Amino acid sequence: MATAEAPPAAAHAPAGADGRAERRWAWPTLALVVGGGLALRLWGVRQGLPFVYNVDEADHFVPHAVAMFREHTLNPHYFANPPAFTYLLHYLFAIAYGGAHGAEHAYRAHPQSVYTLARVAGAVLGTLSLWLLYLVGARLFSRAVGVLAAAIEAVAFLPVFYAHLALNDVPTLAPLTLSLLGSAGVLRKGRTRDHALAGVGLGLACASKYTAGIALLPYLAASAASFLSGPRGAGGRILARVASMALLSLVAFLIANPYAALDYSAFHRELVHQSSQAAEAQGKLGAPRDGGLVYYLWALTWGLGWAPSLAALAGLVAVWWRERALGWMLVPAPVLFLIFMGTQGRYFGRWLMPILPLLCLSAAFCVLHVASAILPPGRELDDTDRMHDPNYLRSRGLVPSLLLGSLLIAGLLVQGLAYSVHSARVLARADTRTLTREWMARNIPLGSHVVVEPVSPNAWARASPGAPDCPGYRWCKYPSKFSRIDPLTGRLLHAHAATETGIENYVRTLAPSLLNYYVDHGWCWVVTGSTQRDRAFADPAAVPLAVAYYRRLARRGTVVFRASPYARDARRVQFDFDWSFDYYPMAYRLPGPVMTVYRLHGRRCGR
Repeated sequence: MATAEAPPAAAHAPAGADGRAERRWAWPTLALVVGGGLALRLWGVRQGLPFVYNVDEADHFVPHAVAMFREHTLNPHYFANPPAFTYLLHYLFAIAYGGAHGAEHAYRAHPQSVYTLARVAGAVLGTLSLWLLYLVGARLFSRAVGVLAAAIEAVAFLPVFYAHLALNDVPTLAPLTLSLLGSAGVLRKGRTRDHALAGVGLGLACASKYTAGIALLPYLAASAASFLSGPRGAGGRILARVASMALLSLVAFLIANPYAALDYSAFHRELVHQSSQAAEAQGKLGAPRDGGLVYYLWALTWGLGWAPSLAALAGLVAVWWRERALGWMLVPAPVLFLIFMGTQGRYFGRWLMPILPLLCLSAAFCVLHVASAILPPGRELDDTDRMHDPNYLRSRGLVPSLLLGSLLIAGLLVQGLAYSVHSARVLARADTRTLTREWMARNIPLGSHVVVEPVSPNAWARASPGAPDCPGYRWCKYPSKFSRIDPLTGRLLHAHAATETGIENYVRTLAPSLLNYYVDHGWCWVVTGSTQRDRAFADPAAVPLAVAYYRRLARRGTVVFRASPYARDARRVQFDFDWSFDYYPMAYRLPGPVMTVYRLHGRRCGR
């Protein structure tokens, strides 16, 4: 078996005067990158509040963190997502609100403050991952690669957008990158502390998001390289360090997810259920049909960016040929992750995030390697202190090369920065669902019977004291999550035969006959959202009754209000489980779906 090749000189951090010169520009640049990354992640962080429009954010993490106060237990009773981020929020709420009573009161009376705190915590962890990524790049390549890798992740659309939500995707990047930092140390120096760092990071990452376990592969590759290239007789010591890493990883996982052992049956049951749900065939209307691998490759072109994705591919190839040991650390993990996730039945762009740090490193290495190659022969940047002198640069013939290198670096960042700024501006504006609710409060009488599609939380219709017929609610809401439709005939069933269904299957409960029922029973206002309606039209053959329902509603109902998220004259975005919810296209001006309020007429609805 071939031994690992010696790392190139560029892989080691410079020492002495050269090292101090690098730090003089690297640290201020890194501060700018980290500060800019935090600003992008906090811009618009209060979007939608006090209403939580993202279904996953409304159902996971924050509610479970608060529920542990109410139930007087640290058992989250929920393991479909690992609970490390839930525990972090639980303790954060306890500190911020003075214990269980204060946290519960704040959640009931001021949910906007609770969710803002949770989102800020996630954004800060996402920003911390930028600094850790710099350290990984500096350890594996150079400070320049570390700074550029951090800059790519700082502006990349996926980690910026999802930092605005209290979900576990972005917070997981911090412990995952910490594990990569330990693995980088194992490859370069092989110290015990590096193995320990990799283990602690891996355990915390897996306790935050199960798929973050992909960080194990870089560590195994680094340990194997250290074993093969080490001196004779050092193998036993390396194996002992690997064993200690495994133990530390398990301990860290159990500290952040203790009931994985204390309530193992529930943990195992929900883990199996989550795995089977991710692997099942796509059952969601409007879901992509071209296959997961194609979808994820497409998602990289906007979630990370075209230029960083292509540079990452070239960088992985270059690293593989230049330094095989480092290639084994960087290449297999993203490739196997894409293959594994691509074979699952469900796929979403944000599920790519565990491999983004590795891709950012590869892209940064590629571009800086190309930039150094275009310098004139014998014109290395050997006098850092004089690089600000234009006469010096012209005399060395470096100006054209530096300009071209700067353009290459800017090309890596421009797409992510443009779309991240765009989405932050969109999120900072009022949501179309909020605008619709405000119009309804002014124009639809208290206690009116309304049909609202499940595009907004139940709290959206609440009011105190509420309507006489609907205490606690401004309007009486039709039970949209119950189906009274015979799926074969489209006819109405008796009320006692109604069956409960989830938000994903709502459009399967629709048929034209419902409109007659609405009018006969006084449900005169119908509120639709494009994130439900467009699912039906994305796959009309699967739900012909729903398509017929929407078409008849357009004919029978009078449109009295419409709130569109699109800029004037912009083309409507085709339904997609990413772009219909994360507002990547430039067509968006406001967050939210197209909201339409219809007024029905006839019988109990009058004229």
